[in-house]
Amino acid sequence: MPMIDAYATAGTFPDKHQLAVDLATAVMTIEQVPNIPMFRKNTAAFVHDLDTDSLANVDGDSTYVRIQVLTNAGALDRAKQLAVVRQLTDIVAAAASDPTLADRTWVLLTEAPELRCLAGSRLSESNR
Repeated sequence: MPMIDAYATAGTFPDKHQLAVDLATAVMTIEQVPNIPMFRKNTAAFVHDLDTDSLANVDGDSTYVRIQVLTNAGALDRAKQLAVVRQLTDIVAAAASDPTLADRTWVLLTEAPELRCLAGSRLSESNR
């Protein structure tokens, strides 16, 4: 089940909740899993506000977004990986009302060989 984390300086996104919904929806759609409660409840995005002094490039600029997507190994073939990067980049730029943010957005794709998540009081295992 994908987990998405988006990091940006506080104030970058006026509606973080909608951004989280949009990011999770995009990944679930691209992954092409069935639109059933199990996947809808277990594909989640987290939007993290960072202080402006907590990130910088070499020149000291802090106007970047970092998105990390964790999926099961093999969930995204190359075409799906490219789609995730493009769509999530476009989503954050639109959410920030700043088309130039697309040039300052980094998307990291991480695969877990066997993803195990603790949800509530149960361990959820997936071996897709």
